[in-house]
Amino acid sequence: MSAMVGCGLNVIRVDDPDLPELLPYANQRDAWLRARHNPDRIDDGPDALTASGLFMAEGALVVEHLIESPFGVESVLVSTTAFVKHRPLLDRLEPGTPVYLAPPELTDRISGYRMHRGLLACGRRGRPISPAELLDRCEALVVMEDLANHDNVGGIFRNASALMGPGAGVLLTTRTCDPLYRKALRVSMGHALRLPFAETGRWPGELDAVRAAGFTLLALTTDGASDISEIDPGSPRKIAIMVGAEGPGLSRRTADKADLKVKIPMAAGVDSLNVSVSTGIAMHRLWRV
Repeated sequence: MSAMVGCGLNVIRVDDPDLPELLPYANQRDAWLRARHNPDRIDDGPDALTASGLFMAEGALVVEHLIESPFGVESVLVSTTAFVKHRPLLDRLEPGTPVYLAPPELTDRISGYRMHRGLLACGRRGRPISPAELLDRCEALVVMEDLANHDNVGGIFRNASALMGPGAGVLLTTRTCDPLYRKALRVSMGHALRLPFAETGRWPGELDAVRAAGFTLLALTTDGASDISEIDPGSPRKIAIMVGAEGPGLSRRTADKADLKVKIPMAAGVDSLNVSVSTGIAMHRLWRV
């Protein structure tokens, strides 16, 4: 390991994949397999990265959102072939932030997968937002109950940022996958770093606090639901859209907490939409950004 001087960055060349400083980047594929929210996990041990308060941001766009976000940047891992391309972005890092530079074959070996984008950043989670703080800050909510698919969670964050605009936030149950996991964060295009979110273990009791904060609880479900087109956009003013996992949907005890149950009309023979798609349709119907 050696430092590069004269480039204005704290660039550290590495030739040993087992350096302790690179441990957060190691075996990202294995970290996914160990994650608590992965239904196919290989063991029940806690995920070391999450426990340490760190997360991974992959690719220039997500890393740019990380740099601009309230989350801190612990360090960066970049391949030698991608360094020049990403140099303008790296110049925006806080002075002294370690930038580990390694050839592509070594970055792939460290991460455990092919780093096509050639750029990973290690972010710091900081203090989590409480549900009460989230309710104070937000005028629009998406409530996710036990969503275990990274693509869906990331897609909903991206939808919320685009279609609900400023004042939007996300409330998650503890069984919902982590929005800051590398894949979810990548699918969100970094918007999980822009929208405030909070996790609650008080479920579904937390919904009483959401209602008390002035939100109308709206369940996306096909069970006893009205056509979503019957709701006038902007009325009620504060809405919390509640969505459940692919397949089971919202649990009955959660759906029973709803003030309104709505469905999206579909062609005959089609019983459901992807949860990210249906949530995006509901957002577009109910808000005007």
